[in-house]
Amino acid sequence: MSQSPPPTPKPRTVLGRGSYAENLRIGEILRKETVGGLVLIVGALLAIVWANSPASGAYFALRDFHIGFEIAGIDLNLSLGHWAADGLLAVFFFLVGLELKKEFVAGDLRDFKRAVVPVAAAFGGVLVPAVIFVAINASSGGETLRGWAIPTATDIAFAVAVLAVIGSNLPSPLRIFLLTLAVVDDLIAIIIIAFVFTDELRPPYLLMAIVPIALYAFFAHKWPRFFATKRWAPWLILLPLGLIAWALVFGSGIHATIAGVVLGFCVPVTRKDAPDKPGLAETFEHRFRPLSSGLCVPIFAFFAAGVAIGGASGIASALGDPVLWGIVLGLLLGKPIGIMASTWLVTRSAKANLDPDVKWGDLLGVTLLAGIGFTVSLLVSELSFGLQSPHYDHAKVAILLASVLAAVIGSLWLIPRNKRYREIAARDKIDADGDGIPDTFQ
Repeated sequence: MSQSPPPTPKPRTVLGRGSYAENLRIGEILRKETVGGLVLIVGALLAIVWANSPASGAYFALRDFHIGFEIAGIDLNLSLGHWAADGLLAVFFFLVGLELKKEFVAGDLRDFKRAVVPVAAAFGGVLVPAVIFVAINASSGGETLRGWAIPTATDIAFAVAVLAVIGSNLPSPLRIFLLTLAVVDDLIAIIIIAFVFTDELRPPYLLMAIVPIALYAFFAHKWPRFFATKRWAPWLILLPLGLIAWALVFGSGIHATIAGVVLGFCVPVTRKDAPDKPGLAETFEHRFRPLSSGLCVPIFAFFAAGVAIGGASGIASALGDPVLWGIVLGLLLGKPIGIMASTWLVTRSAKANLDPDVKWGDLLGVTLLAGIGFTVSLLVSELSFGLQSPHYDHAKVAILLASVLAAVIGSLWLIPRNKRYREIAARDKIDADGDGIPDTFQ
């Protein structure tokens, strides 16, 4: 008697919805980033207008105004622009550290099968832009090649702000993919900043930084037991330890924003005494994300985005610099090609399919928005060339130009798809059994 062949296994689905709780968390983050992204854009526009106005001298005088002091051999007499890049962005990177740890402990990155696609896509979205930049600047050599990392970053706040403006009800799998991609992208940028842009390492300060960081981690993990009812404790205990750690990392020669990431990783995500209650990481995220999105990052953008274009001659000079073309083409072409190719390779090798609500055309729209490189790209451009290099000004022009073009092209691609996105969003809200969880998540 012949036996029937075993059933063919169903292809695995990638870019799925995940849990309802994860979708709610991602949705809340993106709503906050939307507001922050709009404020960020306003700050950048104000800087560009002021830097090219008759009062441009006042803008650059303000950016270069020094304030601070020296302590324990650490020179903290910095310009306002430097304070914004090293100080205020440390708050942004602290939140990046919190988000990374949450993703590794309780989010998509803890599950290899769910993490492999956005992680591979992030690496592809970093590698291909860098290769394009190097290919364009290889013949120039020298200083221009220092900018290879500039087109590798994605600005999630700017991208989400664009989504809000065009009114796209992007399906939840794509929203989760975009945020996870940006989180891994930030991790890669952190590694690049730490290892590539450390010119002169001073180990004694780095070793001393271990003490406040260890104390910070100790008190953060003991928080529920000893400090939960004392609202003054973060300001009198954790904040001073964080500031000391930041100053020592700054003095070590490593970019001070790395201190923010390390401190973020020190904060516990869950509570052993009450697993059903939010951990300190979630509490800190609620407290500090408005500060970061609404104040710290926009102020950094205000000081970093201001560039005197210099009329027709300035535009001609920028267009003649291969740095500009390496950044523009890296962001506009490299990001979509790298992300799409990596995602396609992973799905083919794993014999997997995209979520039924996600089409390759939808994914392309997200990858176009991933070409918006702003906050981290501006930081890396300063680290690559320095304030006095003409390449730095040309890099800023390129970042602004590419980000605007990526926003426009991505919007033009996604807007016609909004009708289908609205239908999916309406279906995802249906809760026929009334248990408080939409049926599509069960």
